[in-house]
Amino acid sequence: MSGVFYQNFKRHAHGEGLKGHSTHYCAGCGHGVIHRDLAEVIEKLGLQDRAILVSPVGCAVFAFFYFNVGNTQAAHGRAPAVAIGHKLANPDSVVICYQGDGDLASIGLAETISTAQMGLPLTVIFVNNAIYGMTGGQLAPTTLMGQKTSTSPDGRTPAMGQPLKMAELIASLDGPVYVERVALYDAKNRVKARKAITKAIKLQEEGRGYAFIEILSECPTHLKLSPVEAEQWVKEKMEPIYPLGVKKDLVREPWFKPAPPRFEPEEILGYCGADPAESKRASTSWPPHLAKRDLSLKLAGAGGDGAQTAALLLARAAIAQGFDATHIPSYGPESRGGTSYADVHIASHEVLNPAAPAPDILVAFNAPSLAKFAPTVVEGGLIIYDSTLIPAPGPMPAGRQVLPVPLSLLAANLGRPVVKNVVALGALQAATELLPAAALLATLRHVLKDKAALLPLNEAAFLAGQQAVTPVGA
Repeated sequence: MSGVFYQNFKRHAHGEGLKGHSTHYCAGCGHGVIHRDLAEVIEKLGLQDRAILVSPVGCAVFAFFYFNVGNTQAAHGRAPAVAIGHKLANPDSVVICYQGDGDLASIGLAETISTAQMGLPLTVIFVNNAIYGMTGGQLAPTTLMGQKTSTSPDGRTPAMGQPLKMAELIASLDGPVYVERVALYDAKNRVKARKAITKAIKLQEEGRGYAFIEILSECPTHLKLSPVEAEQWVKEKMEPIYPLGVKKDLVREPWFKPAPPRFEPEEILGYCGADPAESKRASTSWPPHLAKRDLSLKLAGAGGDGAQTAALLLARAAIAQGFDATHIPSYGPESRGGTSYADVHIASHEVLNPAAPAPDILVAFNAPSLAKFAPTVVEGGLIIYDSTLIPAPGPMPAGRQVLPVPLSLLAANLGRPVVKNVVALGALQAATELLPAAALLATLRHVLKDKAALLPLNEAAFLAGQQAVTPVGA
């Protein structure tokens, strides 16, 4: 067996026993044949050290158990997007997307088509077995008319749509250079399949363009057939709907010869038309009174409370100060009355995890947000909540500093209740001094540079929030 294919699958059952020497695929499954051929082609072409296999969510999800090449596990349907990233970040790599019909032709259809039309030299191996194999034999985009599945027990009907002919669809685009459909049901066709895979990878290696190989594959388990019967089913039932052969084969001169990407900040800013001098930040001195070097914050409220805007302002101000900062918004289904939140991390050097499941600081604009997130605040953390809307918050977790601030009332006194999020920023700044007030105000002025009339109101709101809280060390 090829050196590209591990002799002992140490990731599979720790490489012990029979499972350490056999794949997880069902008997008669086409994936094993395709894996063998793909590994031998990579070795024959001498590409092992350059090959990157992007595996899908599907039966081949554990391809990294078996292939001794670079491996990336993509989110469901997102293999083409991941492949683009690999190819552009490392143009000398040979990137192979290995996907099934659910991953490629259903949830990933948009990525599949847009990447094919882009035409970058990539190789896509599309395994079409006309069923959702991994998740229980449901109807797939490629399921045949009349074919019974767990979600079409009486057979696929016209109301469920016609089977997608992906090879023809991809061939109709301008981007691809080579598209072929092959099968595995006998020795002759397996030889053709290996030749198609070889050609598709060579076209990428030579920088000629995007190649798409659709492989009709057997799934004896969900067809409820023996391996031999499944091969016959593919020949007699699938092939008439999915005719084999080359669907597109263009002669295209090598064109993809980009220089390796550069990551120097000055060059990146230059590409964007920015002045590198503008990248200089105010300070990289972490506040000495803060023991932690990576603080996590959660700002939460109902839709319209401004939690997302406040979080974004906070992150931008932190970046302007020279810190690393991240902002992840999360919107609940409620437009009013429920809770949506944003996670913010601010670190002296680098944020390692942008999520904030256990925040150091919580700013809650409504009662549901306080009830939901207060118990998650770490011991020694800070909870700021709007006491106007939450006059009786109930028991708070012990060992946390709790600051009730009448955010809504202070905003209403200024004549604009919507600025309560800026009031909250002022209160947060006074309570923690995580960032200088001047930094937050500078960011606020930058954001409002085209709405100068609103600036005095927002500055007054920030000041009101500061004055409502006893400053650190006072």
